[in-house]
Amino acid sequence: MNRGKKKILIFIISYKASYRVLHVYQKIPFKNLKNFFVRVLFSDDFSNDDTINYIKKIKNNNVYINENKNNLGYGAHIKKCLNFAIKKNFDYAIMIHGDGQYSPKYIPAMLKGLKKNIAAVTGSRILKGVKSVKSGGMPFYKLIGNILLTKFFNVLMNKSYTDTHTGLWAYNLFFLKDKKFNLLTNSFNFDQEFRFLNIFHKNIIKEIPIQTKYGDERSQLHIKYAFKFFFNTILFFMIKKNLLKIKQFN
Repeated sequence: MNRGKKKILIFIISYKASYRVLHVYQKIPFKNLKNFFVRVLFSDDFSNDDTINYIKKIKNNNVYINENKNNLGYGAHIKKCLNFAIKKNFDYAIMIHGDGQYSPKYIPAMLKGLKKNIAAVTGSRILKGVKSVKSGGMPFYKLIGNILLTKFFNVLMNKSYTDTHTGLWAYNLFFLKDKKFNLLTNSFNFDQEFRFLNIFHKNIIKEIPIQTKYGDERSQLHIKYAFKFFFNTILFFMIKKNLLKIKQFN
C-alpha cells in the first residue's frame, strides 16, 4: 500500500505540555502528506502531570506512544526518538515540540526541502526579517540574543544561518545511520551540537521561514543556554581549526 512512498516519523516531544500536546497533533496537515507513509510518535519525558492522559485520548493505530520512566533531558529525549525512527526504517523524521510553540503546518514545506544531499531542514523565525519575528510574538530580549549569538556562530563557523536556536527540525535519516549523534550532549544545547556535527562533516542544513507562538518564558534557563552556546561556539571553532580534538567530532 505504501510502496514507493517515503516513510515519515513525526515525533512530538513533550514535558508538562498538558492539553497543548493534543492541539499540536490536531494541527498536523495529514491531507497534505498523502504522498508519504506517515506515523506519529508521542514521547513524553516523565511530565508527572496530565500530559500523558491527553496523549492517550488519541485513538489511532498510526500513533506510537512512549512514556519515559524518568526525565532524560532535552537532548537525550531527541536521541531516543531518532534512534526509534532509525530502528523502524523511516526515511525522514520531524521533531515538533508538544507545547505548541512550533506549528506542524510547516511540515510539508520542510519535507519539500529534504533532498538527497540535504541532511536537515530547520525552521527559521528570522529568515523573513525582524518584522516577521515581532509579529510572531518573540520576546525582545530573546530576539536580540538570538541575532547576536547567531551572528557570532556564523562568523566563527563561516556560515550564513539566520536562526541557530530553532527547535523545529526535519532530519534526513540517511545521514544519521552512523548514530554519531548519540555522542552529543543530553542537555538543551543538543541542537547546537547537532548543527556543528553536520558542519564538521560538511553536510547541508537548509532553512525555511516560520513563525512561532510564545507562552511562558523561563529566562534563567535561556541565560544558562546562551552562555553555553557562546562557549560551545568557541570550542567548535577550535575543533574546526584542528586546534582541539574531541571524540564526538572525530
